[in-house]
Amino acid sequence: MSVRTGARSGYTIGVEWELLAGLEDEEQRRVLASCVRRRFPRGQVVFHEGEPGESMHLLERGRACVRMSTGLGESITVAVLGPGNFFGEQALVSSTDRRSGTVEALEPVETLALTRSRFDELRRDHPEVNDLLVRALDARLREIGARLVEALSETADKRVLRRLADLAEIYGPGTPTTIVLTQDDLATMAGTTRPTANRVLRGAQDRGVIDLARGRIEILDLDQLRRMGL
Repeated sequence: MSVRTGARSGYTIGVEWELLAGLEDEEQRRVLASCVRRRFPRGQVVFHEGEPGESMHLLERGRACVRMSTGLGESITVAVLGPGNFFGEQALVSSTDRRSGTVEALEPVETLALTRSRFDELRRDHPEVNDLLVRALDARLREIGARLVEALSETADKRVLRRLADLAEIYGPGTPTTIVLTQDDLATMAGTTRPTANRVLRGAQDRGVIDLARGRIEILDLDQLRRMGL
């Protein structure tokens, strides 16, 4: 697909937006042209848990993590997002929405932000973009359901390996791939403890699948990593 630039957001249609896949090209252009570009340096918070939500973000460049608070007041990492992902979609549903998590830039990040007021205008003038919201909520529910089934049916070891393979896809393509994330982050993403994650990672390192260093994990053999997670 050729690259085009939107006057409002400066978007490029070359990004594969998973959320927009079901819309016609012209509908995609309308949505993207209604967005406002936002830039966040590494370490900056896009929004905080508990804040009022007023916009959804389409992630165009860079990677960001989603963190949530536990009942004990701890902050855990629940997801890492890469280009083509989206977050903050609940803000398009209700004016009383409060952010359910904190999103932080792991590296320089650029998003296209779609405010609720602008989305309401789009829905009024172009009802077909309602599919955007339906797809966003459906995707989130499917993701939650899949993680719940996995948590109930798979061992912690497999969950660690699968989350690592997921991260390799986000940070890839190709190998070796360096993932700049701590073992604590990976453990909470897999719903387990750091000692368990460390044991699984050490085992994968002994098999030559990964290499470990402080604050990073290098994937050396993604195919083997996927097989280990089956």
